[in-house]
Amino acid sequence: MANENNIGGNIKKRRTKQGLLQEDFARKSGVKYTTLTKIESNVIKKPSVLLMAKIAKVLGVSIEELIK
Repeated sequence: MANENNIGGNIKKRRTKQGLLQEDFARKSGVKYTTLTKIESNVIKKPSVLLMAKIAKVLGVSIEELIK
């Protein structure tokens, strides 16, 4: 079972490692900026598979890697 508390942190860690600001990442992924900030701050703890797929694609990782 996914540790939902780590999803936002994993996304933020990988995004910052690639040097992407939230605004740039939101634009590249097609995820709304406000939604991205809510995911990264764990306001949204269980993002949809569609959102996760968009985020994972831009980060170059699988969804599974983001939910570990």
